[in-house]
Amino acid sequence: MDGISDVAVGVKRGSDELSMYNSPNTGMSGLSDGASNGSDSKKLRVEEAPPSRVIHIRKLPNEASETEVIALGLPFGKVTNILTLKGKNQAFLEMGTEEAAITMVNYYTTVTPHIRNAPVFIQYSNHKELKTDATNQRTQAVLQAVSAVQSPSSDVQDVLAAVSSPVLRIIIDNMFYPVTLDVLQQIFSKFGTVMKIITFTKNNQFQALLQFSDPTNAHQAKLALDGQNIYNSCCTLRIDFSKLVNLNVKYNNDKSRDYTRPELPAGDGQPALDPTVAAFSKDSNSLLGKIPGALNPLSAAAAAAAAAGRVALAGQAGSSGVLLVSNLNEEMVTPQSLFTLFGVYGDVQRVKILYNKKDSALIQMSDSNQAQLAMSHLNGQKMYGKIIRVTLSKHQTVALPRDGLDDQGLTKDYANSPLHRFKKPGSKNFQNIFPPSATLHLSNIPQDVTEDDLRLLFSNAGGTVKAFKFFQDRKMALIQMSTVEEAIQALIDLHNYNMGANQHLRVSFSKSTI
Repeated sequence: MDGISDVAVGVKRGSDELSMYNSPNTGMSGLSDGASNGSDSKKLRVEEAPPSRVIHIRKLPNEASETEVIALGLPFGKVTNILTLKGKNQAFLEMGTEEAAITMVNYYTTVTPHIRNAPVFIQYSNHKELKTDATNQRTQAVLQAVSAVQSPSSDVQDVLAAVSSPVLRIIIDNMFYPVTLDVLQQIFSKFGTVMKIITFTKNNQFQALLQFSDPTNAHQAKLALDGQNIYNSCCTLRIDFSKLVNLNVKYNNDKSRDYTRPELPAGDGQPALDPTVAAFSKDSNSLLGKIPGALNPLSAAAAAAAAAGRVALAGQAGSSGVLLVSNLNEEMVTPQSLFTLFGVYGDVQRVKILYNKKDSALIQMSDSNQAQLAMSHLNGQKMYGKIIRVTLSKHQTVALPRDGLDDQGLTKDYANSPLHRFKKPGSKNFQNIFPPSATLHLSNIPQDVTEDDLRLLFSNAGGTVKAFKFFQDRKMALIQMSTVEEAIQALIDLHNYNMGANQHLRVSFSKSTI
């Protein structure tokens, strides 16, 4: 391959060439590659290899391709070489710099990477570089794709010409849960600056056109995301290059968005989210994970969006939507306070504080997804001065007291509550679910209410207001309390607070800080 010396992709041929990778004396990141399928063997060593730009990947699925292995490294920098050991379900990936390799290993230490829904294991190799050839015919296509992305030269202009559009056409197959424009933006922005998105339905399928600032980013996104599922086992991305090279967006709403022109009108659609929400996707810890192949497990926003499509299945066998909450402050806790706090993460149907154990309660959510979401966010948080424990209950429903039986108001039915946040499928609330934080997002603020009014209101809830910021239209604001516990208390006390003229304050946790 003339002109493509920058990246080599190959499979080592001949036992002599492979022996260096199989010898226990090489250390191979403290692991003998002789172990079947890359599993741990008796030769496992305690010490780990020091950082190297060569990454050792184990336990690859049998059908894993070089493309999928390369996709693991692409978000972190330039990939300069790959060696696959097919019979051992292992691979070595050489990054352009040690810094890129360190970033990659650090990230995958906290988030297990997946290829074809199977977890793979990543560590530094003891080798400082890979020496392979690039003559194997089977890997030429992969070589060209990576070269076109990472080292364009005059010899690969034909490859580049085929992918010179910064616009991707995205089709969502098996769309069991709603997918929104904002979800797409969060996923694709991992690969570069997303400029514009247009969504539409064609042939009964949800489709989108998405424009990056650079064709290289579009190619990286396609390479990494094509065929991946947004949520577990569904919402599969099918990605091609569009013949268009520029999108013309007229309106900023829930169907189309031009991130370079925030002044555009909303047209007939729902207005776009506030710019501070759009900014969350630039955060390295943004909602849908950072890596191709690991858009699962469900993250907060994903699980919430999933719940929207899942309500009809709430009664299915083995999927309890009931939580057991323990270590409550029995002097202070009420069904209403639990309804309000757990209602941030789903629509609470019933609450029962246990008659003989008043520091414990059963809470029935709309479905098991909402229950999981509430448990993951609220277990270990402080409520009324005590660290609460939240687990899934073995109960399928929360029973109401028998007619005529007085249970001292310990059981409440909220099935028809007007305060449910997630009744409306596809509601913007699904995109704004965040862990408890010291900063609260306020909305539905009457025009005549001042910053001093709100500071006083939240101080009276028993906390200290550290900072406050109105949004431009003054209907929304951020308020920062001194601790997460104070913010939880303020949300319980002041969500749905009547601000006068029958305008009720809406309070939720924010991802922003002031």
